[in-house]
Amino acid sequence: MGPQAPKRAAGAIAMLRRAILTGLLAAPAMAQTPERALRLIIAFPPGGSTDILGRMIAPRMGEVLGAVVTPENRSGASGAVGAGFVAQAAPDGGTILLDSGGQSVNPFLMRGLGFHYVRDLAPVTLLATLPLILITRAEYGVADLPGLLARLRAAPDQARYGSVGVGSRTHLAAASLLRRAGIRGEHIPYRGGADQMAGLLRGDVPFGFTSLALATPLIRDGKAHAIGLSAPARSAAFPMLPTISEQGFAGFQLGDWLGLFAPAATPAPLITRLAAAAKDAVEQPTLAPRFEALGLTPAAAGPEAFARFLAAERAEMRDLITAEGIRLD
Repeated sequence: MGPQAPKRAAGAIAMLRRAILTGLLAAPAMAQTPERALRLIIAFPPGGSTDILGRMIAPRMGEVLGAVVTPENRSGASGAVGAGFVAQAAPDGGTILLDSGGQSVNPFLMRGLGFHYVRDLAPVTLLATLPLILITRAEYGVADLPGLLARLRAAPDQARYGSVGVGSRTHLAAASLLRRAGIRGEHIPYRGGADQMAGLLRGDVPFGFTSLALATPLIRDGKAHAIGLSAPARSAAFPMLPTISEQGFAGFQLGDWLGLFAPAATPAPLITRLAAAAKDAVEQPTLAPRFEALGLTPAAAGPEAFARFLAAERAEMRDLITAEGIRLD
């Protein structure tokens, strides 16, 4: 071996080390992404829109991440049980949360949670929005939002609306609309969407917000009238139905949404990779009919856009809940 051999060997080793380091730096998310399993904590029970969406996107996310993504339901307290579990999980990308718009409401209605939604959870991406539709029972005899509001002003005792529970989106949407219209309403909470619709058909309440999935068969069968959509744009399911914003309430789009979160200390490159995998999964063309059937609109966005969205919505929810004096008793 010549005198230059050790130098050449040392140089080769140094080059190899640099190559390995460069590769790690170029794909830090890959290095940190779990290779075997990723727990997708779904903050609601099996069978609902949140659960169905999670199970729809889990296989494709797993393919993109090179991991087995396992959906796991941890429901309770309007999503707070699942959120608290993920808030305390290791920030290694092995556990992420699928939650809904309760993220913007729970901090102002619940005490003693044991975690902080903003401080302990990092937004990964918005996945989908869930527009709400304002309906009346057919016998009520109004066909549009101006007609509904005129009827309520003329008969204030009829300003009763149903929802799926205190602090739910169906509650807050109606409270916000009546507040903006200068009408004082009475909130009637039900145990769920099916009970809310049964109450509307019985005549317990003349109107209310609900999901497209629940409203569509009632509208189709002539049992309910569609009054307006709480969304930024019209729905393909009801292209002739104007949004509430179009009917004199500019910017009104208080619907629900679904999004992903990670423990707060999760490295930014890993959050970016999780967001990209979720976007890929949500935008699969084969899922489009299923999204439509659920009344969901794909709305994948990165962590920065999702963080801005959350900040604005939390401020809106805080102000509304405070102004209306909404409390969980």
